Amino acid sequence: MPLRVAFESQTPHSCILWGPPGVGKTTLARLMANAFDANFISISAVLGGVKEIREAVDLAEKYANSPVHPSRTLVFVDEVHRFNKTQQDAFLPHVESGLFTFIGATTENPSFEVNSALLSRATVYVLEPLNTLELSSITDRAVELIGSIELDTQSKETLVSFADGDARRLLNALETVCTMAKHEKISAINVAWLTKVMGQRLRRFDKGGENFYDTISALHKSVRGSDPDAALYWLVRMLEGGADAKYLSRRLVRMASEDIGLADPRALSIAVDCAQVYERLGSPEGELALAECVVYLSIAPKSNAVYQAFNQTKALIKSQGTQPVPLHLRNAPTKLMKDLSYGANYRYAHAEENAFAAGENYWPTGMEPTGFYQPVERGLEIKIAEKMRWLKEQNERAQAPNSPNSPKPWAK
Repeated sequence: MPLRVAFESQTPHSCILWGPPGVGKTTLARLMANAFDANFISISAVLGGVKEIREAVDLAEKYANSPVHPSRTLVFVDEVHRFNKTQQDAFLPHVESGLFTFIGATTENPSFEVNSALLSRATVYVLEPLNTLELSSITDRAVELIGSIELDTQSKETLVSFADGDARRLLNALETVCTMAKHEKISAINVAWLTKVMGQRLRRFDKGGENFYDTISALHKSVRGSDPDAALYWLVRMLEGGADAKYLSRRLVRMASEDIGLADPRALSIAVDCAQVYERLGSPEGELALAECVVYLSIAPKSNAVYQAFNQTKALIKSQGTQPVPLHLRNAPTKLMKDLSYGANYRYAHAEENAFAAGENYWPTGMEPTGFYQPVERGLEIKIAEKMRWLKEQNERAQAPNSPNSPKPWAK
């Protein structure tokens, strides 16, 4: 709405257009220049630098100070995330003074790729991939303008699906189809001929940008949410888009550790085995092992108890610093260390009943024991919780007053 209001009120403002390729970022910037009756200066961050920025500033000053017809300027920077911090900073004083309206276009998340000073002076608008109806409308208009070809319904649907939300890709494909149709003297396009001309269908997939991390996040959350079908969908989306399958196998190992843990320890073994299978077979044979792993991880009982305990332990150590190891827990490989009481009075668990030294203290002196690990009531952790309760009972019995197993003073 703010952008529409700007058009209607003829009041331009600096903004950043963030969206995938082929959704109309450059077109929208040109429409702004026309609507605001502003001079349009375009800079490509891929090819340009400080020199082009200075030239744009000089030209904007010339337009603003024209004695005949002073006019405002819109400076459009395509792929603005390609500019480094210094280059982005070069726009700041002129955006601040109002010399020109700044419009940046990017396929990457501005929060990470555009410096905060420039980001604070511009409104971010998120552009979504074009939907089927919008792409169909573009196809109809293009075919009408061409006038020399006809697409049946199935061919049109195939072309729209091929575009995958990208209008530029759609029009480029349509241009190729028209060229080939003209060469072969064909006017009516059917789906069989269209598929032959277009070649293998590829989905858009950014191997290192925002789309990549969004998709791996969707895969991880689907596994965590115990939805094997959705998890398979995102896995195949990434594989078909050219994602590194070795990276995916590493992420599956992480999922097994983080989200399943000891609720099903086999999950980690299966993840490691599947990674090794892919390492040995490669694509496409090894991809089935990754699919098998994704399904198993999705249906396995879930527990993040170890993950939570690990993070809490790190936080405690960071807050309390390094505590000395108690003497009875220290190793004593030399006579001097033994003379200094290293390892003195240590209770060897295997020599105790049930191989458990009830009441022994394994914490730094003066530190209260903390229950980091809290098993959940799912999978194997149900049995683990039972064992931990039994161990706690043994410790409490040994530490009770007048207990024959009450710990010695050095164990307190």
